[in-house]
Amino acid sequence: MFLVLVIIILASATLYYSPLLDGTRNKTLDPTEIYSEASQSVVTIIGANSNSTILGSGFVIIYNQSYYILTNFHMVNGYVNLTATFPDGNAYPALVVGSDGYSDLAVVSASAPSSEFHPLQLGSSSGLQVGETVVAIGNPYGLSNTITVGIVSQTGRSIQTGMSGKFAIADAIQFSAPINPGNSGGPLINTHGLVVGITTASVTNSQGLGFAIPSDTIRRELPSLIKYGTYNMHPYLGVQVVDMNYALSRAMQTNVTSGLLVENVLPNGPAGKAGLKGGNIQVTIGQQNYMIGGDIITSINGYKVVNYDSFSAYLEENAVSGQTIQVGVIRFGQFIVIPVQLGTRPPLQT
Repeated sequence: MFLVLVIIILASATLYYSPLLDGTRNKTLDPTEIYSEASQSVVTIIGANSNSTILGSGFVIIYNQSYYILTNFHMVNGYVNLTATFPDGNAYPALVVGSDGYSDLAVVSASAPSSEFHPLQLGSSSGLQVGETVVAIGNPYGLSNTITVGIVSQTGRSIQTGMSGKFAIADAIQFSAPINPGNSGGPLINTHGLVVGITTASVTNSQGLGFAIPSDTIRRELPSLIKYGTYNMHPYLGVQVVDMNYALSRAMQTNVTSGLLVENVLPNGPAGKAGLKGGNIQVTIGQQNYMIGGDIITSINGYKVVNYDSFSAYLEENAVSGQTIQVGVIRFGQFIVIPVQLGTRPPLQT
């Protein structure tokens, strides 16, 4: 259904944020020029708890004429005595302003003079093309200001890091630039010098398989993170689903091989109240158990749902809690559309 990852800890660059910023540049930069522009923006985030010390990255943003540092939720959750170290070696105490574990984002403030902050510009991740060049800057294993180069391998991925509870992080960018422990929270930058994501995780024992939270998610959540300290508008259906495939379609005697099989529905959740149906027959295919007999989700608001990635990416980009969506399902061989008012995810237990 989605990738299961092991989080790696990284370091990031500063980023310029303005509600009026269109995120476009005409000039194309090579990696040398990107590094020259961005390297002074990268900071190292260090935190500690009773058992361990964590080292990663963060990048500075400007919001309402104030400087903040953006990093990952897993960089600050459960850690105290946070510090931000700038490229000149100067370190300053840091405090968490707001965080969202469901997107692995955190906003931090640092008691540093304004001369330390060299913000980068925030671009739009919606225009990313598979195959385009991106660079990652961070502090792998404490090696500060390290740059790696790769391409966008895919967009709209769903990843499970272990920090977001039972929910996958939606709409992540998959990229091939090598990242290692210490890179988390660093910027992913395109050839126009714009930050299009924040690196968050890698698959262990893999090569060139990294993931980043897209900049559009940052844009969407940033005002709430700074004003309220949290973000609670993630759409919530209250269903357990699995990707449809050929073997499942044979077991269910249907010709539907894409979409999402609804295995379980929470009775008092949004989908349950709207009348979506879960499975009632357990079958084993290969060595995997499934609950079949339930609805097959094939569309949302007319948008085709191919798999869990497309489903979660669409909701993350286009829906918020409280909104009513039109869910198209196959039920007993017939296509029907069910209106569902999305709920709010329960507080994350970490």
